Amino acid sequence: MAIWSNKFHEEMSQDAYQFNQSIQVDYRLLDADLRGSKAHAAMLGHQGILGLEESDSLVKELEQMRQDFADGTLAVDFTTEDVHSFIEAELTNRLGTIGKKVHTGRSRNDQVATAMRIYVLDELQDFIEKTQLAIEAILTKAEGHLDTIMPGYTHLQRAQPITYAHYLLAYAQMFSRDLSRFADLSNRVADDMPLGAGALATSTYPIDPFYTTDQVEGFTAPYVNSIDAVSNNDYAIEFLSDLAMMSMHMSRYAEETIMWSSQEFRFISLKDSFSTGSSIMPQKKNADIHELMRGKTGRVYGNLMSVLTIMKGLPLAYNKDLQEIKEQLFDGIDHVKAMLSLLPGMLEATIVNKEIMYAACGTGFLNATDCADYLTNKGMAFRDAYQVSGDLVGYCTKNHKSLEELTLAEYQEFSDLFDADIYDAIDLKNCVYRRNVAGGPAPEVVTAAIARVRANIS
Repeated sequence: MAIWSNKFHEEMSQDAYQFNQSIQVDYRLLDADLRGSKAHAAMLGHQGILGLEESDSLVKELEQMRQDFADGTLAVDFTTEDVHSFIEAELTNRLGTIGKKVHTGRSRNDQVATAMRIYVLDELQDFIEKTQLAIEAILTKAEGHLDTIMPGYTHLQRAQPITYAHYLLAYAQMFSRDLSRFADLSNRVADDMPLGAGALATSTYPIDPFYTTDQVEGFTAPYVNSIDAVSNNDYAIEFLSDLAMMSMHMSRYAEETIMWSSQEFRFISLKDSFSTGSSIMPQKKNADIHELMRGKTGRVYGNLMSVLTIMKGLPLAYNKDLQEIKEQLFDGIDHVKAMLSLLPGMLEATIVNKEIMYAACGTGFLNATDCADYLTNKGMAFRDAYQVSGDLVGYCTKNHKSLEELTLAEYQEFSDLFDADIYDAIDLKNCVYRRNVAGGPAPEVVTAAIARVRANIS
């Protein structure tokens, strides 16, 4: 029998009951709900709404249920309507009439809202820790490739020489922003404890939301408006938005890994621990894990759009539509967490082919800008220097030469400002090392950037 059943309600059809059930999805909120229920029971005793003996019994048994769930001795009854109903039924089974008093002064609306926020706070902390590990893995990989020169791209065309470390630091910055968003959201969730809001209009009992808030670790303030408290799902949307952003970052990394491990690039190779073979072609090594990461990103986008669509026309306050948000949020959390957990191993399993990367810098005239800068430093206006450099590239292309292969006489046919030091200016290593401005690819700059990122995530 559902906890809302009474003589006013006729029995629900079995099909409708099963359609209404959510325990298959929300059972993962069990520990979070027990913590919220403990805080509520403690408040009932503190305020004299229940006797201290009854309150203490509820608190003690709810904690025992937490321990039983943790060690696997508390079996969830999946025929129950939802996890919140299961907890009350189990508590009543253990304590009798006292167990029925746990719901005094609250609604299932604020109970669910509280359990969800407790769960999200836990998940955010887990994401913060896992993101820190992922960033540290990126930094460690980068430290091993401070002088690994590779082509940098714009429009997927070879553009200028950089280092693999500098490339990796771009992703360190992306994940650092993800980390910051998780921390910001955690603060907003902690500042909005909904327990005490009731169905939408609080309670006639002398409840104390401030006391309740203090009883749940991580929360800093109770709700401000009871209607908003039980209908607000901004935090779920924001969490999914943050997860979508993070998955996009991982998908971009995965795409470049897939591309660069192909025979067309061969910049990197993947260890067998993060690749698969073909069922028909024995020579194949496929970046399937990276492809799945790229594919699952679309799924996370779908989770976000589903929740936005659910919320867009709902009147205040609570509507059962909101039950559907749980499944979308949980799915997004599970898949992004799985991807994020794999990232350190994926980096470790990436073998960097330094020689091939460096050789690729020798084609595509990646030092053409440096050639123009050389002339600018000799006094030529940049736009004129740009024209001369472009003319040189055209000449090289026609004659199947690189800038390094031109003779000084050939250079001087285009400008008498060219001298023997042009070869030093267009040396690929020098092109990288001289870019030692803040945020640039020079090894000493990247080393300093690694130190800053590491300090910021600790």
